[in-house]
Amino acid sequence: MNTHKTHSVPSIDGSTNVKPDSNKRYFNRELSWLFFNTRVMEMAEDKAVPLFERLRFLSISASNLDEFYMVRVAGLRTQVLAGMTTESFDGYTPQRQLEKIAKRVSKITKAQNTCWQELSALLSNEGVFVKKISELSPESLEQLTELYRGQIMPLLSPMAIDPAHPFPFIQNLGLGVVLRLLDKKHSEPRYAIVPVPSHVPRFIKIEEGKKKHVTYVRVEDALEHFAEELFPEFSRDAIGAFRITRDSDIAVDEDAEDLVQHFEFLLKKRRRGRVIRLELEGDMPRDLKAFLIESFECWDEDIQDTSGMISMRDLSDIIDSTKPKLLFPPFQARFPERIREHDGDCFAAIAAKDILVHHPYEEFDVMIQFLEQAALDPNVVAIKQTLYRTSDDSPIVKALINAAERGKNVTALVELKARFDEATNLRWARDLERAGAHVVYGFIDYKTHAKVSLVIRRESDGLKTYTHLGTGNYHAQNAKIYTDLALFTTDADFGSDVGKLFNYVTSYSKPQSLKKLVIAPLNLRQHLLKQIEAEIDFAKSGKPAAIWAKMNALVDIEIIDALYAASNAGVQIDLVVRGICCLRPGVPDLSENIRVISIVGRFLEHSRIVCFGNGTALPNMNAKIYFSSADWMPRNLSRRIETLIPVEAITVRRQILNQIMTANLLDTANCWELRPTGRYERRQVSDRDTVFSSHEYFMKHPSLSGRGSALRYSAPQDLPHQGLPQRDRRNSQSLPDKNLTERALRVTKQKQSDTNSQL
Repeated sequence: MNTHKTHSVPSIDGSTNVKPDSNKRYFNRELSWLFFNTRVMEMAEDKAVPLFERLRFLSISASNLDEFYMVRVAGLRTQVLAGMTTESFDGYTPQRQLEKIAKRVSKITKAQNTCWQELSALLSNEGVFVKKISELSPESLEQLTELYRGQIMPLLSPMAIDPAHPFPFIQNLGLGVVLRLLDKKHSEPRYAIVPVPSHVPRFIKIEEGKKKHVTYVRVEDALEHFAEELFPEFSRDAIGAFRITRDSDIAVDEDAEDLVQHFEFLLKKRRRGRVIRLELEGDMPRDLKAFLIESFECWDEDIQDTSGMISMRDLSDIIDSTKPKLLFPPFQARFPERIREHDGDCFAAIAAKDILVHHPYEEFDVMIQFLEQAALDPNVVAIKQTLYRTSDDSPIVKALINAAERGKNVTALVELKARFDEATNLRWARDLERAGAHVVYGFIDYKTHAKVSLVIRRESDGLKTYTHLGTGNYHAQNAKIYTDLALFTTDADFGSDVGKLFNYVTSYSKPQSLKKLVIAPLNLRQHLLKQIEAEIDFAKSGKPAAIWAKMNALVDIEIIDALYAASNAGVQIDLVVRGICCLRPGVPDLSENIRVISIVGRFLEHSRIVCFGNGTALPNMNAKIYFSSADWMPRNLSRRIETLIPVEAITVRRQILNQIMTANLLDTANCWELRPTGRYERRQVSDRDTVFSSHEYFMKHPSLSGRGSALRYSAPQDLPHQGLPQRDRRNSQSLPDKNLTERALRVTKQKQSDTNSQL
């Protein structure tokens, strides 16, 4: 039985006959990202997803689009303004890319409006209303009036626009209303702006009815209704809501003498970046539209009229945790049992055996506890830590500050160039410096994106290193929704290599004789290419050859071409690429042995993993297994400090290969398959008993490496023989009583057979 809604998703370029030497062998990066956002939108449209979660996906799709305009569209617009006509690797000029983006975005925003209309009707059935003011009862209107006059109106700054009152500055993603006003003294109308302050809620909440139904009114509707109270001597002739998006990318001056002061200047400059998108209510009069376009100087930019709601990213504000039936079932992350067996002593547990923590299924608290214990432990003499993204109230930074204040040698490598987190990182850097920590900012021309932490402890046999190597940021909130890996180890080689990595960033001394760690931009790309070439050699010699890889984005042309060469040699390649994928799979004489899927579901897939068969079909325990902080993009491989970590501990290897990668490849609940045309199709199943969600599996089954002695009392299969209790889209079902490692081999072979039959 087919349990998924079938979507007619257009292809990126419609190409089906691609010559191996044509630039059409690559998908356009920007369009591929927009198709990822379309998959997010499909989750908002999926009737099997709880209602508030559908609303959350709709909000995420809108937020994603905002950032896309702030960075990617802004960059292309800058190229056009500079007269650049250089084609991208897929053959599009900047102007042509903007044209194709506008066409695709129009479809996405139309789908968002349609989705919101459906969701708002369904929310009404659940007692959650977003009403127009004309729909309010007299009692509700009275309540709204009281709220507006008491909590909103005092914060407003209505601004008439004339020669004495210039057009005001509106912040990025700023929302407001524009008015045309009339008075008896002037024959010509006047224009005015009422910006919505950042501290004013987008949705004004009203308690309504005996059943305590919740009603919301959009703030822009309230401003329009009460506009004449702001301009008592004028009559409102016309009004409409608008929203702007500004260019938010920043260019770092490599010759800056003081990097901190330079970033403070750049952040101020970014606030006033040019407007690159103007969103307008569809029924706004022409003269008001023209007034805004001229005032924002955005004649050539993206002007979007909408008959729906502006700024759908704010819809997440009405998600109500007191209505659990409209949310995903509650989930409690596990704490590694091995650490509990050592009475919570992280150092004793890690010294006993490597631990791989799989977020968000296992608690981020283990990382916090690790550093908090290091701060308090009198035997810990030094802590070294990278900080790329952190939360506003970061327990990681607090632990580092505590350690520094206790006299430990703390080195914090703070990345100022982490987009949209620059201000937060600047603040934490100052706090760390005041506590006595050594704060460094890395290279000007490279971002430090590696996720590493090193604790050096004095023990009876000398100094011992406790190393953390991860794929995700040290962000406690993100770790609840991002799927990431975090390895804790006392392996001396890893400790030595990480120490050299810190020395490289702090002193420019390139690490010599690394034993295990692979580092970008030094040799990570070359290492990947070498491993791909090794699989090609296995295939040419008649041995099984296979590559499994999981990442967020695949853009790097050199890597893609190497994968094409591997496919032509007979290497079987399965890729799990959540977002951008510029590789075109399934093309004869180019990529017929490559299959690409994208998993989008309850959690955001973020871990990066690559497995090489090493002369045997995957999965096998002789495979070469790595996890990494780096996606396969030019910026990660050439312009960032990144790490690729080989996996050696047997239990950790089994966890990554036979649990995580196998479950991802078998996922039928959250999976889209990429076709040669660029079309993503929801993976279909004919038998509901085979519906399988990797997210649900990991919520219900503990990871291997953190189980400790518990593994002796439960079957140690990679994925349990007794079956995986899974839900299809409507009914509770169980998967067949089979080992999913065997199923992975069978499914991979079947996919290859299907691909060959299509060709």
